Amino acid sequence: MKIVLILMMFLSSVNALQTSDRLFDCTEIFKERKGELLVELERIDEQQQALSALKSATEELLKKKETRLTLQEEEINNKLLEITQKETATKKMLEKNVITLKELKSTKMTKIAQTFAKMKAGAASGILSKMDAQEAVAILRALKPKTVGQILTKMEAKKASQLTLILTK
Repeated sequence: MKIVLILMMFLSSVNALQTSDRLFDCTEIFKERKGELLVELERIDEQQQALSALKSATEELLKKKETRLTLQEEEINNKLLEITQKETATKKMLEKNVITLKELKSTKMTKIAQTFAKMKAGAASGILSKMDAQEAVAILRALKPKTVGQILTKMEAKKASQLTLILTK
């Protein structure tokens, strides 16, 4: 029995040595794996720092572009306002010019009409007969009906009828 007991103890110590060797191997494997994980963690940390730097640079660039865009929008709005103001001023000038032109034409026609009113009907009919029909009608419209009648009676019938038709329109 002593022998069995010694044998058991011997087997148990051999078994303990084998277990101890296995534990030692596991510890080595864990240390290696820990080292690998630390290297991987460092690599991840570096990538995270690089990503953070890239994010900051991108945000800064975006802010600069937004600022530039805002300035360009302000410039465009100012130019648009300026153009609108110039367009309004131009329209007002155009309206004034149209009114002035009408007044000049009216004054001119009044003076021409006064000149034709002072002429004898025969002389006025001779001049109006040789003029373009539209211009002659414009002059006749500025005259008094009595004077127009006297001038038309002195004209050639064909020209007088043509001017009369235009006057009725």
